[in-house]
Amino acid sequence: MERFGAGYLEERKLVQRWPQPIPAIVALVLTMAVFYATWWIFQDPRGWLRMYTPYVGYMYTRWWLIMLIWMVYIFNYWPFKRNWLEKTHPLIKGSILTAISVFILYVLIKGFFEGLLGNFGIAYFNPQRLMQLPRMTEFFALEYASLACLMFAAIASWLSPAWVVACEEVPWQDMKQPGKGISILVMTFFLGTLIYFMTMHSHMGILYYPWQYFTSIAPPYWEQFANTVSGNFHVAWIMCCTVMVWIVETIWERFPFKLIKTNWLRRVTAFFGIIAMAWAMLFFLYFAQELTWGPAIRGTRLINAPDWRWLHVGEMAVFFLVPAIFITFYCGNWPRRFSLPVNVLIRTAITIIAAVLLYIVYYMVSHDFLGTQKGFMHEQQFPMIPTIWLINIWLAHHWFMDNWPAWKMVPKTADEIAQEHVAEKEKLADVRWNPSLGWGLGVGALCGVAVYFIVLNILPWVYKSITIIK
Repeated sequence: MERFGAGYLEERKLVQRWPQPIPAIVALVLTMAVFYATWWIFQDPRGWLRMYTPYVGYMYTRWWLIMLIWMVYIFNYWPFKRNWLEKTHPLIKGSILTAISVFILYVLIKGFFEGLLGNFGIAYFNPQRLMQLPRMTEFFALEYASLACLMFAAIASWLSPAWVVACEEVPWQDMKQPGKGISILVMTFFLGTLIYFMTMHSHMGILYYPWQYFTSIAPPYWEQFANTVSGNFHVAWIMCCTVMVWIVETIWERFPFKLIKTNWLRRVTAFFGIIAMAWAMLFFLYFAQELTWGPAIRGTRLINAPDWRWLHVGEMAVFFLVPAIFITFYCGNWPRRFSLPVNVLIRTAITIIAAVLLYIVYYMVSHDFLGTQKGFMHEQQFPMIPTIWLINIWLAHHWFMDNWPAWKMVPKTADEIAQEHVAEKEKLADVRWNPSLGWGLGVGALCGVAVYFIVLNILPWVYKSITIIK
């Protein structure tokens, strides 16, 4: 039976051409060069196509991420066969698969959202329809339509991988492609549509004056809780869910959920556990802003406004995803020499430190190199766009090109696959309840409390001591 690309990522062996850190450095330099060249061509306001308006560029960036996830995680490279994936040169394979992803992306946005939904369902998906409204300018019509499309993508970028990572493709895991891919796509798209109408539709309903009371909930139901009518509140927690899904999948290796032996319990716990951790991240990052800049004040603008603070939660969350992806793709999920919990702890610490440094460097230099506006809060300063654009390039390089040229792909033998399965079982068997694990959990809980109180005192001091933007 042809499996197409099912299990391809796990069953390929990426062999380094040189000892580390040379391959990681080569990959970083190469992908950053591609990032900056493509950013200048497609996104940079000073470049050629100037799609960074910012929502038009953000829409295409976010939906390209979904195309990559659909092609690899949901459809398992279908309709390309395993033999083609293993024997085709990475440059040829990468070019063909990337071109297909961009083609599907364009058809989806222009055909489905603008053409179908925008003309026969909801006007705000089609900028031409919006321009027919009184007092609606071409710029805002394009931005509003792009915002609606990209919010669908934000939800899909959480649910699509979550059904694979947490729910393990159940109940379609044994189906052939494309039946399995279509089933997961329909289910996640259905759930995404429900969540969209319960989160972002009311936001779209109040963008145009007078508020659309008949077709949306106005003011939105989250107004009192989030201290704003803006849908940025939902942008925040959905982005945190997206980041947590990939952190669990990459540097955490689906730990600790894969320790649960009962299948249904493991899947349910993983799906809702990721959401719970995302909400913890949501409130912590919002609280961190209050520690740094003071309480948010409704009715104000810029850095003190609650709606921008919620948006910035999502922006900060993405900074954690960049180093997590790099550690997994180009550093072999280093380290691997310790027990699974210790490895996960070290990777998480590295990710947090790297995310903080990346955050500082980004706001120091992005306006010089990327054409964004200087400052934390500006309509032309959206760090989620360049960070996700870079992640997209890494996904295409890792999934489509097998990390070429610093690595070469060699299919694993049946014995190697069997040995890895045995090693995985042994690794999980080592993580079981014993007195030392109990002490470890206790010490970990105390350290967590200590870190919390340290952060309470150190964040205001750090903000006053480090000048990010002059």
